Amino acid sequence: MNRKDIFRRVDHTLLTQTATWNEIKQICDDAIAYGVASVCIPPSFVKRVKEYVKDKMAVCTVIGFPNGYQTTETKVFETKNAIANGADEIDMVINIGSVKDRECYKIIDEIKQIKAVCGDRILKVIIETCLLEEDEKIRMCQVVTEAGADFIKTSTGFSKAGATFEDVALFAKHVGENVRIKAAGGIASFDDAEKFIELGAERLGTSRIIKLAKNEEAGGY
Repeated sequence: MNRKDIFRRVDHTLLTQTATWNEIKQICDDAIAYGVASVCIPPSFVKRVKEYVKDKMAVCTVIGFPNGYQTTETKVFETKNAIANGADEIDMVINIGSVKDRECYKIIDEIKQIKAVCGDRILKVIIETCLLEEDEKIRMCQVVTEAGADFIKTSTGFSKAGATFEDVALFAKHVGENVRIKAAGGIASFDDAEKFIELGAERLGTSRIIKLAKNEEAGGY
């Protein structure tokens, strides 16, 4: 697999609380230069980023981030606002407490409401795998499929751990045929990125792959 194949699956991400406009602008420049799938940035930057990148690439933002315990009404409003500001893709966090309470109907309803707002825009559902047991992960594969989301996503990158090969392989076994997979959090090498793709991930949420490529180019190898 060549690096262009990897880059085109990357959501180049900067979601830290301290992110500045100059840093956001830099990841946009890098994202365009390397031909990635999207930039994934905080909602407060969406309008400015869309004006900056125009139609050169997709703009992704996060909803209910990073804990997912906002009310559904709040998440729906966040989504409407993000789309009004120019977001092309939405990555939402589910309510983990609802998973633990086995209240799948609440999660399905919330995803459906947000997908209705998204329309043809891509909706990715973050289930935060590091907080779930295996049976809960399988159940969330079924929930995301039933709710009609476009992607199931492993992690926010803000909890105890990020994506694992085992979780992506588990997703690939249990999601519906219309649901794609995004691995996110802790993807630190091209070898890891390639492995995730081989296991079934169509998107990679990472801030490191482009940095790694730039450092290699700067170092002359």
